[in-house]
Amino acid sequence: MLSTRKLGSQGLEVSAIGLGCMGMSQLYGPADEAESIATLHRSIELGCTFLDTAEVYGPFINEELLGRALGPKRAQVTIASKFGFRIKDGKILGTDSNPTHIREVVHAALKRLRTDHIDLLYQHRVDRNVPMELVAGTVGELVREGKVRFFGLSEAGVGNIRKAHAVHPVSAVQSEYSLWERNLEKDVIPALAELNIGLVPFSPLGRGFLTGVVKRAEDYPEDDYRRNDPRYQGSNYDANVAAAQTVRDIASTKHAMPGQIALAWLLHKGPSIVPIPGTKRRTYLEENIAAAIISLSPKEMKALDDALAPNKVAGPRYGAAMMSMIDR
Repeated sequence: MLSTRKLGSQGLEVSAIGLGCMGMSQLYGPADEAESIATLHRSIELGCTFLDTAEVYGPFINEELLGRALGPKRAQVTIASKFGFRIKDGKILGTDSNPTHIREVVHAALKRLRTDHIDLLYQHRVDRNVPMELVAGTVGELVREGKVRFFGLSEAGVGNIRKAHAVHPVSAVQSEYSLWERNLEKDVIPALAELNIGLVPFSPLGRGFLTGVVKRAEDYPEDDYRRNDPRYQGSNYDANVAAAQTVRDIASTKHAMPGQIALAWLLHKGPSIVPIPGTKRRTYLEENIAAAIISLSPKEMKALDDALAPNKVAGPRYGAAMMSMIDR
């Protein structure tokens, strides 16, 4: 069984590795509900009980999937979900963290998830039109009402993290962080350590790139997210394959998979870091969870740090439209 880790100062304790559920809803190829539900059940059996979803995954259908899958197992898991977008006719029209909208999203999510509370509620993206203090105050009210247990932020910068935390304690910040995406290291991670806030890295495997089983963007189906990922395209792809060679080399010496080394690297970065690799298949789930028992020496950690330093990774992590929503 997986060990647990604490996120923040308010008592949130979760499995040391979580499960990102986004890919179960057709963002990385066709969905397979039967296998997705089997994966969720297997995750609980193995002690990987920190499940990550959001209203925009689908939209809506990912939360509905969890609601159907969990049933009487609900009490065994910690569910994280997110608010913060305006959605109409299946399209994301922009950010919306107005207090009335936050409440509407939470009430709808509770119905989809078939539960009476969300364990960890994140603001999905900072809304530049709504003061962060107002957002934090609204979530604080939901906590006092018992509809939410803990408050989190996603892709927030240091200024907004501090503003939110001053109004209602932030237990976790979810952001992209991995061997090949290190933008948090200069400012955000030191601030989280100072404020005793946990870090939940999404895309800890570089959207699959660090698993060593990758193809060029154009070789993925039209509906696969990676087709539009700048780091999978053209000369960026070639440079990133070369940079990731050290991951593959260390994996070989340890008789492990490259993705396991990438996850082990994150776990070694600090006791309040809980990666949430996404998968919709039991095989990959079991592989990811096994990373928790891999030990990396200081020499191996340095080799990985150096091989995938920011100047060694080619291309932005998102296109221009997505990057514009990152609060940095």
